[in-house]
Amino acid sequence: MDLTINEKRVLAALGESGSVLAETLAENMEAPVESVVQWAHLCADKNLVTLEKEVTGIAKLTPEGEKYAKEGLPERQILASINGSIPMSELTKNPLSKIAIGWLRKKNWITIKDGIVFTKEDIPVGEDETALKHPVSGTRACDDLVKRGLVQVSDKTAWKISITSEGAELAKEGLDLREEIVNLTREQILSGEWKNLPLRKYSVDTLPKKIYGGRVHPNQQILDEIRDILFEMGFTEFYGSIVQNSFWNFDSLYQPQDHPAREMQDTFHLGEELPVPDGWEKIRDIHMFGGNTGSTGWGGEWSYDVAKKCVLRTHSTSLSIQYLAKNPNPPLKAFSISRVYRRETIDPTHLPEFEQLEGIVMDKGLNFGHLLGFFKEFFGRMGFEEVRFRPGYFPYTEPSVEPEVWVDGLGWVELGGAGIFRKEVTAPWGVDCPVLAWGLGVSRVSMLRLGLKDLRQLYKSDIDWIRSSPVRRV
Repeated sequence: MDLTINEKRVLAALGESGSVLAETLAENMEAPVESVVQWAHLCADKNLVTLEKEVTGIAKLTPEGEKYAKEGLPERQILASINGSIPMSELTKNPLSKIAIGWLRKKNWITIKDGIVFTKEDIPVGEDETALKHPVSGTRACDDLVKRGLVQVSDKTAWKISITSEGAELAKEGLDLREEIVNLTREQILSGEWKNLPLRKYSVDTLPKKIYGGRVHPNQQILDEIRDILFEMGFTEFYGSIVQNSFWNFDSLYQPQDHPAREMQDTFHLGEELPVPDGWEKIRDIHMFGGNTGSTGWGGEWSYDVAKKCVLRTHSTSLSIQYLAKNPNPPLKAFSISRVYRRETIDPTHLPEFEQLEGIVMDKGLNFGHLLGFFKEFFGRMGFEEVRFRPGYFPYTEPSVEPEVWVDGLGWVELGGAGIFRKEVTAPWGVDCPVLAWGLGVSRVSMLRLGLKDLRQLYKSDIDWIRSSPVRRV
């Protein structure tokens, strides 16, 4: 039978005693207890030893328990301070009364009548008071002290290791306890000395220990894949600040200042303010009466002070319109993958922050059909073969649509919204041709691609899940 040197050492040490605690065996072998138990388990797999596990509770006083072990339990201290009787109003002045009075009544050490506390005579030492001096795990008195926070109980595990008849027979036959050679030197190989050395045996059937190298988070892999696809389709990437003023986040996108989406339950409002850009009057006029776009606008009032108040961006469309304002001439194809923030109740499908894919395409002659064609091409490259569309509504696009993809086991899943920017959005910046725009929930795409049912898994530091997720291959 092939045994490692450590298995042989365990059998040799047990050969004389037959049965011993792991601590004693470890002391004899001059090795850590954990290592001896591990070697013994290897022997047990070969039916050479048996192991018995014993778990015992060790009771230890807490700092509060140590204090009362010296001074006495609060109820005993209060009892000793009362000479027969005392008004309740006087008793409550004692700092220990808040703890002690309840226990005095529970133990029936006092009676209360007409606001006077009367003590009973010759009250013997209780089991809990005795246990406080020498707590023993498993006793009722010790359990009561644990509930009062005066004693803590921790488990201690002990292993009893016994040699079997088969193990004893091997020990009698004699064991080669020479230290095994793991690594050979160049000199040992060239001289042939290795032929006579006690080499450690190994099995080619035994799988080696897994080695986990550094890797990209599964969600980041999908974000990188989306970037690569859009780069291949001719897009450029743009960026922007997390903090935006309401002008860019709402007003420039033709979202009225009294729109429900601006309310506290949807938006993280900040105390800071940022100036609005030159030409803000055009946005004001469009909101109030449509400006020179032919629209009637929203009517009502428009406040400059509201427009400069800051929020955490609720969508990355606020970045799209700024990029469009800086690049008003066609052609243009650009996207952004950005973290956005909303006041959502956390559950398996909602988080207060998540990634959003924002894109715009501007050129002469573009129409709604081009937008639908883009989605079919993009989702097809992402692995979703079936795509369909249903009408949607957004304040800044018309017509608007919500793309859906078919997922086996889930059915049709909506992934975002899209449309053609309204003139009220593009006209103030000198854009005079169609602009296709969309915003997609990238986190939802990641959930579908990774087969997750809980969105929170994407943002957990779950090392086992990260290691077991397949690596993205380009």
